[in-house]
Amino acid sequence: MSLPELFQGVQRERQARAKIKAGTAPAAEAQATPRMDFSGPVDPLYFNRTVAQQAAAWRLMAASQPDTENPLLARMTEFWFNHLNVFVGKGAVRPFVGHYVVNVARAHALGKFEDLLLASARHPAMLLYLDQARSVAEGSRAGPGDTPRGLNENYARELMELHTLGVDGGYTQNDVRELARVLTGWTIAPQGSNGFRFAGRLHDTGGKLVMGRRFPNAFAAPGEHEGEDAIRMLARHPKTAQRVTLRLAQFFVADQPSQALLNSLHRTFLDTGGDMRQVMQTLLGSADFWAPENRLFKTPMDFACSALAAINGATERRHLLLTLGFLANAGQPMHGWQTPDGYKTDAATWLVPEALTRRADYAIALARQTSELDFLTPFLSSATRQTLAQESPGLRAGLAMASPDFMYK
Repeated sequence: MSLPELFQGVQRERQARAKIKAGTAPAAEAQATPRMDFSGPVDPLYFNRTVAQQAAAWRLMAASQPDTENPLLARMTEFWFNHLNVFVGKGAVRPFVGHYVVNVARAHALGKFEDLLLASARHPAMLLYLDQARSVAEGSRAGPGDTPRGLNENYARELMELHTLGVDGGYTQNDVRELARVLTGWTIAPQGSNGFRFAGRLHDTGGKLVMGRRFPNAFAAPGEHEGEDAIRMLARHPKTAQRVTLRLAQFFVADQPSQALLNSLHRTFLDTGGDMRQVMQTLLGSADFWAPENRLFKTPMDFACSALAAINGATERRHLLLTLGFLANAGQPMHGWQTPDGYKTDAATWLVPEALTRRADYAIALARQTSELDFLTPFLSSATRQTLAQESPGLRAGLAMASPDFMYK
């Protein structure tokens, strides 16, 4: 669904709900459609909910069906969405999350990091999530009679602290404020094909200084290019290369990756201008990636998707509902992290007894009526195989997925 269509759907839902509230629509129209049921046309009353559920279903299927989605592309999409997180629980963001996943995280997963960052910065999901759409030059008015608005530093701060440089990246609070001034006027366009527009009349045209660099430069007038230049500057910074490659190594290799691997990834990032395809070639070609001792404990999302893959169950509604319920109870609800830092991925966060019990319950429920998963046998320890052999055949698939061996990538 295109962004203009999404904006139109949001408007239609608002209108439909207003009619019911005013008592001009039949009460029957207020009946909710079943969750995760995409068989019919979208009910205008539940447009936001339906497209959010479609986004959740797509992510589960993409991350668990290697015949549908290239596994590396699926993993990179998961990584980038988490790195550039948006929260579905913020109402205005909700209908745009699925489009953001596909057209930002997935579309730029193996391209230049700066292009990914710019796509995120211009997407309605991010513009609305971190309030950039409302950030304007001090005293600006959106229209005649509107209350004067001003600067909002939320996006500028997270752009520096989380998306690029990191908290120890060498910037100051004044740099955050100056960057926010650079980005004034970046807002949404409900009728635009990419959902973004630059509102020049809301832009701060004064001089700014961000980390020692002047905006606009002496050869250009104020405008949208200031924000683009600033984002590219941050994307190419050595501190950004350090932060992004560390997170990549922690996501794909180990919670505490070797310094040699980090140095290699950092060098590739800088040498190629943040070309993620080449960075990933360096990572996948490293000895560290293949070393047996480098094991990663699965996050709830990792565990759920690997379980769905094992039983080939991502296309069944009951499996999707069960999985979304498990993720919510396990502390990793789909698109549900409120703050822009994204979910943790390390074992210290997820390896706790209560979580293991939830995983076992989910695995057994998911694998009900599933025959034994013989293809898993080579990956199970002898102790696990002996334990499974003593159980009834109907329980073996679920218990195999609840085993300690299945908890690791």
